[in-house]
Amino acid sequence: MKFNTKTIHGGQEPDPAYGAVMPPIYQTSTYAQTTPGGHKGFEYSRTHNPTRKALEDSFASIENGKYGLAFGSGLAAIDAVLKLLKPGDEVISTNDLYGGTYRLFTKIFEDFGIKFHFIGMDNSDKVESYVNENTKLIWVETPTNPMMNIIDIKAIAKVSQKHNVLLAVDNTFATPYLQRPLDLGADIVMHSATKYIGGHSDLVMGALIVKDDEVAKRLFFIQNASGAVCGPQDSFLALRGIKTLHVRMQRHCENGEAIAKYLKSHPKIEKVYWPGFEDHPNHNIAKEQMDGYGGMISFIPKGSNFDEAIKIVENLKIFTLAESLGGVESLAGHPASMTHASIPKEDREKTGVVDALIRLSVGIEDVDDLIADLEQAIR
Repeated sequence: MKFNTKTIHGGQEPDPAYGAVMPPIYQTSTYAQTTPGGHKGFEYSRTHNPTRKALEDSFASIENGKYGLAFGSGLAAIDAVLKLLKPGDEVISTNDLYGGTYRLFTKIFEDFGIKFHFIGMDNSDKVESYVNENTKLIWVETPTNPMMNIIDIKAIAKVSQKHNVLLAVDNTFATPYLQRPLDLGADIVMHSATKYIGGHSDLVMGALIVKDDEVAKRLFFIQNASGAVCGPQDSFLALRGIKTLHVRMQRHCENGEAIAKYLKSHPKIEKVYWPGFEDHPNHNIAKEQMDGYGGMISFIPKGSNFDEAIKIVENLKIFTLAESLGGVESLAGHPASMTHASIPKEDREKTGVVDALIRLSVGIEDVDDLIADLEQAIR
């Protein structure tokens, strides 16, 4: 199947009970057994649930993986990956990443003896220079949040394979519609399925997708043992969201391109970060490993003025000032005080997340209305 077909049919079969086309919401915690251990593949819903299983099969299909795992949030999924490690292990992570990931790494797992190196990943040689005998994981976001930096997954995968290190890629911004890291050599793909996968701002969920049997076995054990799973209602909503992922992403990309170009030509905007521009760092890598440039954009008003940035986000009417991204509605955020507030100011600003930076999640509304909204807000 090609991608547009996989979103609807990938890993899916009509429900065996009555032939339901959409998997039913199995709102149950436990399952009847005919004899101890005699069940139909489901015994307790923390371990397995038919609705969640259908979703996990869909995750695997759209990312060209073998196994999918669904969690109660994106951070719960990342937490499971970090539980593959032990005290003394080291992680190389991009230094421009979601604030919640940074907080989990530094405030939780550093206390358990795991060492993190936060570095720019603009080239693979720099990454390799940090690899040592204790390195067990390389953590990549691409495009990064919120600076839209592009990391060469294929090149980093060569480094990870050479040194027998796991490579995990946060694919939330690109989605499998635009980028499939497993095909490029990654071992683990992570999604905050809260975002584009769900697509309607009505659920919180995380996903992991892998190919390797042994890695999958360990992650399934962690998923069950730690218990940070999503419920059947959210699983159903995410499955429904996936069925329109391809058409939504097409519109997100179209609108994103139009708004990025509008902002770049605006006399009151100083800098626009969007991977589709030829002068964007590693644009050629984006062009090669992605099928489009997405609907996420960051920009800075002229003079990098904090007050001007706040005025803009407060004046927006169609764009909603809110956390999160990837829904059908357009959102605006102020990373320094919202999504990345947990990162110290000095560290934030080293990666470009200055106090005047604004991040847009461009939705699927009529693009003329979105541009008009920005026009009236940037005064």
